[in-house]
Parts: sequence; structure tokens; C-alpha cells
Amino acid sequence: MKINTSEFIISNSDVSKCPKEPLPEYAFIGRSNVGKSSLINMLTGRNSLAKTSGKPGKTQLINHFKINENWFLVDLPGYGYARVSKKTKEVFQGFITDYFEKREQLVCAFVLIDIRLEAQKIDLEFITYLGETQVPFCIIFTKADKISRHKIAQNVAAYRKALLANNWEEMPQHFVTSSTEGTGRDELLQYIDDVNQGIFSNQDFV
Repeated sequence: MKINTSEFIISNSDVSKCPKEPLPEYAFIGRSNVGKSSLINMLTGRNSLAKTSGKPGKTQLINHFKINENWFLVDLPGYGYARVSKKTKEVFQGFITDYFEKREQLVCAFVLIDIRLEAQKIDLEFITYLGETQVPFCIIFTKADKISRHKIAQNVAAYRKALLANNWEEMPQHFVTSSTEGTGRDELLQYIDDVNQGIFSNQDFV
């Protein structure tokens, strides 16, 4: 897929105020400071589409960007500083929970994980939340340029082991990326393009 246009549409904290257009949405979320904004800018080829910051928690709203006039890229707040309550499933801000559970246009969530780190409890709990609520998702490992290929393979394998230990039958679809080097860009955009083609051939979407 070639991205020809990318336009900021709206920021808000109310799911009912998200765009009404029946276009597929791909939501990007991860722990604070995982490199989400840099990844979004790398994918779209625009250096300042999503605001980057060294300060964790910069994104505080649901941000919609229309891509190629036919799908939305959604930038969501990080969940690194939220208290996790399994009883209420409030793994992060309430309006984000509403987004995942009520947004009909959402076709896939991309969970960003820093490839340099061992499996983090909060990431595993969030992935479990998506599984329990039956939200389709993929994992995007970020910052692959910071470690060796051998270490990347080791860490992905460790995540696979951790997920299998948490009752997952298999490792979810995943991508290894580097915003600095552009690693994984083509593979990720091709995945989105393939999903979109399947959706647009189905006239019953939303």
C-alpha cells in the first residue's frame, strides 16, 4: 500500500463523537513512551502527523487520522500508568475501554511493545483484556534498531512463551519494526491493505 494522503480529523474522549463514516479503523496503543507516535509518523511518511515527546503519556485523547480517504488510523493514549483492576477491567482510561467495546468501525488493534524489554505484566494483561472482549489485534514490536537480530529473536520467543503460559493457543500475528530505519513498514501496510480489500468486498461492513 502506498499512503498518498493522511489527514488529522478529530481528537476527543467521547466515543459517540468519533467519525460516523463507515470506514475501517486500525487503533494503535501501547505503554507510555513505547514509540507510538514515531511509528505512526514512519508509516504515514509524515514527520509530525502524530506529536512525539520524550515525556510519557503525551497522548491523552482518541486521535483520528484519515488515510487515503478510505480508512482511519487511530492514535490512542498509552496505558503505562493506569491501575489494573481485573474486577472492573479498567486496564486504562474509561473512554478507551468504551472505544474498544463500542466502536463498530474498529477492525484491528495494534498493541505496541518495546522489543528491548522482557514480557511486561501490564502488556500481558492488556492483551488478555483484548482476548476476553474478542477485539481482533496484532502485536507490533518497536525499537528493533536498538538491539541485535539475535536478541530480537530471543525476545519474540520469550513473548511467545509468556503468552502460551497465559492460555493463548498460539502467538498472535506480529510485526517487528524500527521507526528510525523504517523496518516493518511495508509488511504492516500490506497487512492493513489486505484486510481492507477483504472488508471492501463485503458490502455489509458497519
